[in-house]
Amino acid sequence: MKLLRVGEPGAETPVVRDADGTTYALSGLTGDIDGPFLASGGIERVRAALTEGSLPAVDTAGRRVGAPVARPGKVVCIGLNYRDHAEETGAAVPERPVVFMKDPSTVVGPYDGVLIPRGSVKTDWEVELAVVIGREARYLESPAQSSDHIAGYAVSNDVSEREFQLEHSTQWDLGKSCESFNPLGPWLVTPDEVGDPQALGLRLTVNGEPRQDGHTKNMVFDAPYLVWYLSQYMVLRPGDVINTGTPAGVALGLPGTPYLREGDLVELSIDGLGTQRQSFRNA
Repeated sequence: MKLLRVGEPGAETPVVRDADGTTYALSGLTGDIDGPFLASGGIERVRAALTEGSLPAVDTAGRRVGAPVARPGKVVCIGLNYRDHAEETGAAVPERPVVFMKDPSTVVGPYDGVLIPRGSVKTDWEVELAVVIGREARYLESPAQSSDHIAGYAVSNDVSEREFQLEHSTQWDLGKSCESFNPLGPWLVTPDEVGDPQALGLRLTVNGEPRQDGHTKNMVFDAPYLVWYLSQYMVLRPGDVINTGTPAGVALGLPGTPYLREGDLVELSIDGLGTQRQSFRNA
């Protein structure tokens, strides 16, 4: 299944798209796709309702698409999680996951405009596989347990301001938490439809020019391992998002490649998870 939210910011309504591409309203089951919905078995209720044929079809053509999960409690990010990305930035391949946090209010819809911060000269792109938590994960015993705690997967653009990130502070958060810096979606795709999360191609273009063309099989630490690992240090709660890292091809790692400027158009996609498109403008 593909879960999504349509409507203007703050007034999105939840819908589901089945394997045939038909969209159905979920307003009779839930007010939103959020942590409480995921924690209470919401996905299972949607699946049962689809099987029963009790959901009304709805036309969403022309409507804005919001982030597929509302108000994530936290966005946890993994840095340098692709060998080729670590190499292009001159960093060593990490022996343990590099973890940092991103302000959850940065999460916006997959087609919303992104604001280039005031004073920015190094706003960068990063296509990433996002993991959405569906069940509380606390001190998991092994990565094999992680699948029981994953609600699904989505496309994420971990937009970054490199000067803020690397030159203004010893921490990365300043370059990661600018407003609108985490387009997410269009869909939350359930694990049964995704299959192996380490078998997905990722792509990103800027103004039609290819920049990133990677594959999740090249992640240093795979998605189940990351859920397990993070659960040893923090409680992962339903609705939380994990950005699992980006492959090579970011501006930081491509000398001479311009960073993003007002009017640039970024398009990114992951196999089976859909496509995003953002226009960048100055804040």
